[in-house]
Amino acid sequence: MSRCAHICLMADYNQWMNAKVYAAAAGLPPGELQRERGAFFGSLLATLNHVMVGDTLWLQRYAKHPAGFPLLDPIRAITPPASLTHPLFAAEDFSAMHAHRLWLDQLIIDWAASIREEDLDHLLDYRNSKGPNRREFFSLLMHFFNHQTHHRGQASTLLSQAGVDIGDTDLLFRIPNHIED
Repeated sequence: MSRCAHICLMADYNQWMNAKVYAAAAGLPPGELQRERGAFFGSLLATLNHVMVGDTLWLQRYAKHPAGFPLLDPIRAITPPASLTHPLFAAEDFSAMHAHRLWLDQLIIDWAASIREEDLDHLLDYRNSKGPNRREFFSLLMHFFNHQTHHRGQASTLLSQAGVDIGDTDLLFRIPNHIED
């Protein structure tokens, strides 16, 4: 599998898993999304918000790649979140948050399909809270998808604690099986 194909696989996995997590979260009784559960970000809502904040910040950094990535133009127009915990939506407006997640995941799918192999070796300059950085673009993309997976694992645990099973979560279920019938 090429690196570009792997990026597209990870974008697909991201969308698939977010759909499962958000569908499960939407079915929770009132107040359960915001309930403090002792997780790193406290609640399920705050955990899901952090993933969205992280995605937004990383996509804004990726939009500065010399390839231009016109599909990231909508991300350029968003005011960067003020912090990694900055609430992007009001706690009582989970449906708007969910709609934004759907939009963001489709943007990631479409953008991932536009990345070319020659884009991946570029050293991307960016700034975070610790200062300036320069890292290989492909490795930063792998971090992007790993960050999502890590925090969705936390969200899955929080849902499990709330009595909700989201089912299979393994990437294996999104990898094409090449066994011939």
